[in-house]
Amino acid sequence: MGYHLRRASSAFAVDFAAAMEGTGIRQVPFGIIAVVAGSPGINQGAVGRVLGIKRANMVSLINELVDMGLVDRTVDETDRRAFALTLTPAGTAMLEDCLARIDAHERRMLASFSDDEKALLLDMLRRIEKARVIPLS
Repeated sequence: MGYHLRRASSAFAVDFAAAMEGTGIRQVPFGIIAVVAGSPGINQGAVGRVLGIKRANMVSLINELVDMGLVDRTVDETDRRAFALTLTPAGTAMLEDCLARIDAHERRMLASFSDDEKALLLDMLRRIEKARVIPLS
């Protein structure tokens, strides 16, 4: 079972990378952009917790997005030790472009699945994810 999950994940990742070609965006930075878009002003520690990214890795990932001009980082007014994150206009445009590319990627990868099969697959994958017993940190 694990072998086939890994192979399917690899196929999805390769197609995702092809879909994102030319954007400079990979899966994890896209996840960060999406979380920030959904919660403007969220601090980077909270983004890391939502996505299961270790604190040490968040700094370089946020630096990358700031350097690309996609995310603004300011001192959080409620906690001066933290940084609040918001998307720049370029970040919003990148998110919209990536979402369109991801929609096409997922339609392509799941073309042979009915809507019911897609819903069942998603449900089963979520159940596998919830069964994980090893903590992220």
